[in-house]
Order: sequence, then structure tokens, then C-alpha cells
Amino acid sequence: MHVIRSNELERAFVAAIARPNQRIEADLAEIFELLRTAQCNPVGELLQKRDQPELKTYLGSGKVDELEEALRAVDAEVLVIDDELTPSQQRYLENRFKIRVIDRTALILDIFAAHAHSAEGKLQVELAQLEYQLPRMRGMWQHLERLGGGVGTRGPGESQLETDRRLARDRITALRRKLKETGKRRRLQRQRRMEGIVPTVSLAGYTNVGKSSLLNALTGAEVSSANRLFETLDPTTRRYTHVGREYTLTDTVGFIRKLPHGLVEAFASTLEETLSGDLILHVVDASLPEEERDVQMRAVDDVLEQIGAGELPRMTVLNKIDLVSAEDRERLRNRLPDAIQVSSHSREGLDELEIIIAEHFAGRFEPVELLVPHSEGAVLSSLYALGAPISQREDTAEGVRIRARLPKAERDRYERFAVTTGEIVA
Repeated sequence: MHVIRSNELERAFVAAIARPNQRIEADLAEIFELLRTAQCNPVGELLQKRDQPELKTYLGSGKVDELEEALRAVDAEVLVIDDELTPSQQRYLENRFKIRVIDRTALILDIFAAHAHSAEGKLQVELAQLEYQLPRMRGMWQHLERLGGGVGTRGPGESQLETDRRLARDRITALRRKLKETGKRRRLQRQRRMEGIVPTVSLAGYTNVGKSSLLNALTGAEVSSANRLFETLDPTTRRYTHVGREYTLTDTVGFIRKLPHGLVEAFASTLEETLSGDLILHVVDASLPEEERDVQMRAVDDVLEQIGAGELPRMTVLNKIDLVSAEDRERLRNRLPDAIQVSSHSREGLDELEIIIAEHFAGRFEPVELLVPHSEGAVLSSLYALGAPISQREDTAEGVRIRARLPKAERDRYERFAVTTGEIVA
């Protein structure tokens, strides 16, 4: 057991099971960071080495006694279990210690609730919270529920509890319907982006690796990039231009280890922004120790597989390279030879990243040479609206002579203005 002395904020005590081959130090570091993000201060920790949690009490009986003493010693206000508790385990611990008990899922939901700003994000948080709380609903009627039903227990208490549960289920149904509707609108928005033939790039990565900072550096946006877990929850889309062509860049919610499966499902429509990309940039914190970096990369890969994005084209971007020594940079090149090393802070490597992104999409564009009559001004406007880089423009007596690279899907639309057919060097 380890006790941390602090008098600031709400005092939270962490308990966890250390399973065989588990990197418990990294897990504890993450739960402490989650607590700080939730405006709590960890004042102590207690671990028990065992294969599986105790079915009823989570910890073994001896550790429960030890935990009770530790909670009193530091005057803890909340007990945080770095795991998913069953409703019965949570009830047992609350009844035993007479303080609030929350598990990892509840803690993450609390942080999500604080960071959701869009209407859809708030709906997703509410849905996830209700689905989490429904099997745990007892409230002020739990003294009647404990009687187990039968003669003498069928009264207002039990009726109220069932009413609360029914209302919760009705609200869950309504939220799912609303999210389905917003999902349709989001899909239409994505379709419009695709119809605009603007290449779309999604930023994915572990939370706090600098995705929002990279978005800001590439697009000139001012998205919040504070050094906190889940600083970005709602997806943010911005555009940037490289050599005359526009690209769409979307920042998505950061991933973490042990992300509860229910949260992945609840935030499916937000994570769909990753799926909508033509290319995924997997952003990695280059300054982390190798073992920790590998764990984070695997966690992101796992979630991408869960949401069906595992087969999408992907590039690894090593961010925060300005914090890495020359020797460690060389190690990274040997370890991850295809990764692009950048710094959103110093802007090192960003020009190279833009070039590599452009090269990735180059195959979807074909060179054309067009002669557009002066009477067809709308055609010229549509060419510029496509974001197609126009390498040459010449005003002649017959019209405007254009050399450009057009999306393959759009070439037939301008075929009648083609000066020649076949291969043209733009």
C-alpha cells in the first residue's frame, strides 16, 4: 500500500488487482492522470496480486480489511477501482466503506461528460451513462429492494424503483433514436465532402500525443490542445491547402488502454469520423520510452480494429520529435523506418508530412489540358472549386487554356473542353 499526502481537491484512493504479466505501473500512471483530469487528487493506492477479482468483494477479504484501514487513515472521499466492477461488487464496497465507489468506466464517463460540447457528444455521454447506471439503480429505495419482494414489500418503494428503471429504458431508446438521426446527418455531411473530391485525412492516436496540436499546426486552427486526457472529445474538422489543393483534416477522440467496450460502442458515431478518412495518420508520442510507446500503439490498433478501420490506409507520425535526442531519433528510424518524424511545436517535418500526404493521393488525379471558352465562366469556377492545382493558365482569343490535375471521377465532366486526349504532362 502506498499513501500520498495531499489536501487539494477531492481525495481519491485507488485500488486495483495486479494480474500476471500486467504492466501495473503504466496502468496506475494512467488512472492517476485520469483522476487529475477529473479534478481529483489521488491520496493513496492499494494493489493485490491475483489472477481474477473476487466474485463478490473484488479484493480478497484480507485486502478488504487493509483497504478499510487505509481509507480511514487518509480520509478518502471516493474509492476508485481501476477495473470494471459488477453492480454487486460496487454495492458491497459502498456498504462496507460508506463512501462513494466508482470504477474505471464511471471515471472515464465523468471526464467525457465534462469534455463533450457538441449536441451529439452530449447525447452519446448521456446514453453511455444511462446504460452504465441502469443495472446499478437502487437509490433511496434500496432498503425495500433488499427485502427481495413478496408479502409486505409490494409498495411505493418497489414501484418507484421500477418506474425509475422504466424511465431510464425509455430515455435510452429515445437517445438511440436521436443518435441514429444525427448519424444520418453526419453521413450526409461526409458524402458531401466526398462529392467535393477533397481528400480526407483522419488523425488517430492515444490521448495526449498531440493530435490537436498537429491539427492546429497544419491548418492554422485554434483547437484546444491543453495537456489533459480527452481534451478533444468531439471530432473537429478543418481544411488546409498544399500546392493549390485542399485537404480535409479531422481530429478524433484520443484512445487509452482498457477502453471499456461499451464506450467504444456508445461513441461509434464519433469514431466513424476515423472511418470516413481516405487516410489515417496514427499520431504517436516520440518522446515516450519505447515500451510505453509500443503499448499505446497497440491500444490504438486494437480500437481501430474494433470500429472496422483496421484495413484503411495508415501512416505513422512520430510527434514531439523536438523532445528526442539525435541518438534516439536514429533508433526510431531503425525501429519504425516508415514513420514520419515531426514536431507540431517547432514545425519540424511538417513540410515533409504535407508532401507525403499529397503523394499518397496523387494517384487519384489525372493531368488534363483544357480550352474553356470565355462564355463558360461557370466552368472555370467549378474547376477552382474542385481544389485542383492549376499548373498553368493562359488567356487566349479562343478562351482560357488550362493545365491541371483533375480527380479521375471528374475528368469525363470536362472532356468536351479537352485540347488533346491521352497522356498530357501537366
